Amino acid sequence: MAEDTTQDHGQTAPRRYRVTSFDVAAEAGVSQSTVSRALAGDPVVSEATRARVAAAAAKLKYHVDENAARLRTGKTGTLAVVVVVRPVQDMKDFNPFHFSLLGSVCAAASARGHDTLVSFQGAPDELRGLYQEQRKADGMIVIGTSENPAAWDYFHEIAKGGADIVCWGSPIEDLDWIRSDNRGGARLATSHLIESGYRNIVCIASETSAQRQFKERWQGYAERMAEEGLPPRLITFEEGYSRDEQGRRAALALLEAGEPFDAIFCCCDEMALGVLPTLREHGIAVPDQVGVVGFDGIRAGALASPALTTIEPDFHAAGAALVDRLLGVIAGKAGEKQRVPVRLLRRGSSKKVLVEG
Repeated sequence: MAEDTTQDHGQTAPRRYRVTSFDVAAEAGVSQSTVSRALAGDPVVSEATRARVAAAAAKLKYHVDENAARLRTGKTGTLAVVVVVRPVQDMKDFNPFHFSLLGSVCAAASARGHDTLVSFQGAPDELRGLYQEQRKADGMIVIGTSENPAAWDYFHEIAKGGADIVCWGSPIEDLDWIRSDNRGGARLATSHLIESGYRNIVCIASETSAQRQFKERWQGYAERMAEEGLPPRLITFEEGYSRDEQGRRAALALLEAGEPFDAIFCCCDEMALGVLPTLREHGIAVPDQVGVVGFDGIRAGALASPALTTIEPDFHAAGAALVDRLLGVIAGKAGEKQRVPVRLLRRGSSKKVLVEG
């Protein structure tokens, strides 16, 4: 509400009036419909315009009537976020990558004027996804492990039934998705190791895992090795174990094989965190004798001994891409699927790049 004055029998009396979206539009220099879309988080509106509208609304102390907006648009202003875990999992063993991704999704939704409804689901009798049907949310983002096929089949059926869903980590290709640049990141990791002087580089990954990204990372590594005339070598991890135990077992298998190696590219950080202590226990110095690089950029990598060199996805971009794509799907304007950019974080587990000349 804003204040105006009128003259009544010689006295000035305050008169209050309600600021409308038309007032905000005039202040921001845009149309009223643009104000409505900007404040609703419509991805069609640019960040610059959204910021200008938000500043005008704040200046005029304008607040959206949430109840009226919901009645008018039929929208809840809420996005559901489901984190798929293994059917039986101790939450202290939960993948820290998904926690980071969850935080970025919630932050991006908030920045676009949406609340989030978060649920962790794993066991078959815990699965629930009828958020739109029950008028609890306008759409759903599903992230988490691919090692729960029953859960992904469940959400796949809901999507086929017309629900608006965008995923990260889905093993099902025809579910709408956002992903890391897995192949490009693996090439970046392999290039770093080659440029640091390593030549006998092996990759701990899988071509058959439900985790689609592991195959993509193996392919990126193999491509880059072939370009340098170096033989790619795959060490397949064992299913059914925690990621760090998979890394430990893969490192032991590599050592028992007796074939020379001087660097390991692990398809995820948690496996690398199992590799590092195994090498240390066998008297192998990292990075002088063997370099190690992971993928995912989890915070625990910075605390390893030595600190883990890794490929880190842009978490801010990942959260924004998931939310914007879902809002686009809801609006019928999804556009092309995206790959989130990645970067190399060089730490102590790999040598510095050699300088020629």
